[in-house]
Amino acid sequence: MPANLGGTITPVEGPTLTRIGYGAMQLAGPHVFGPPKDHDAAVAVLQAAVAAGVTHIDTADFYGPAVTNELIREALHPYPEKLHIVTKVGARRSADGAWVPSLHPADVKAQVYDNLRNLGLDVLDVVNLRVAGHDESDDEPLSDQFAALAELRDQGLIRHLGLSGVSLKQLAEAQSIAPVVTVQNLYNIADRRHEAVLAQCERENIAFVPFFPLGGFSPIQSDALTAVATRAGASRQQVALAWLLQRSPSIALIPGTSSVAHLNENLAVAELSLPAEVVAELDAIGG
Repeated sequence: MPANLGGTITPVEGPTLTRIGYGAMQLAGPHVFGPPKDHDAAVAVLQAAVAAGVTHIDTADFYGPAVTNELIREALHPYPEKLHIVTKVGARRSADGAWVPSLHPADVKAQVYDNLRNLGLDVLDVVNLRVAGHDESDDEPLSDQFAALAELRDQGLIRHLGLSGVSLKQLAEAQSIAPVVTVQNLYNIADRRHEAVLAQCERENIAFVPFFPLGGFSPIQSDALTAVATRAGASRQQVALAWLLQRSPSIALIPGTSSVAHLNENLAVAELSLPAEVVAELDAIGG
């Protein structure tokens, strides 16, 4: 098992995180709704991640809802001192499992309290405001919602603030209210629409955490990716993750899985170094 997990990243004013972390979304049931298929396996994969040295777990109380947070609490509480749990607010789930944006400042605060209760914490390490925009044209104002989180930060209920699914304009808007330590946007080898946001995060020492690093529910399909993986003796997923690690020192990964074997494959990416010519070949996928 790799010991360095891609090294660490310490964003401005933020916690030190292993660059390869763990995303808990897949621990819930189908479509991230309801209980896991195998409860004991879900607990085991969380414990295995922390045992391997992962210090960065990504979650949200709307996964399940509450399912992943309750699993994290069951598996890992009391939490190791260096473990940092990053959560999100900004959505709810309907009775049929639909994703419902919920960005009223009062409910944003209520969601923070939900996360505190279900994780069994007095203070949340990092809370990302999920705006869920996927394009640079998605510039809905977020001042009221982010100010609500900043108020809870001032009260000592949150240590650090972040954003999810935002544009450059929204990032700047949030930074006018409080420091931003992480941005979690859609980004992968095939979809780089948020390249400018990544570049800004690099300039300002903000951790950039790609969601759907493997393409999400529509996995990346590319002959070039397959060819590189075959030559490297690795899986397509491992190569796609390795490319992200090498793409920028500001990137931290949160690949998710409900399997310990698959977790070990993801963590092994720390030892997969892609030569410059291979990186150039993969760069062309998103060209």
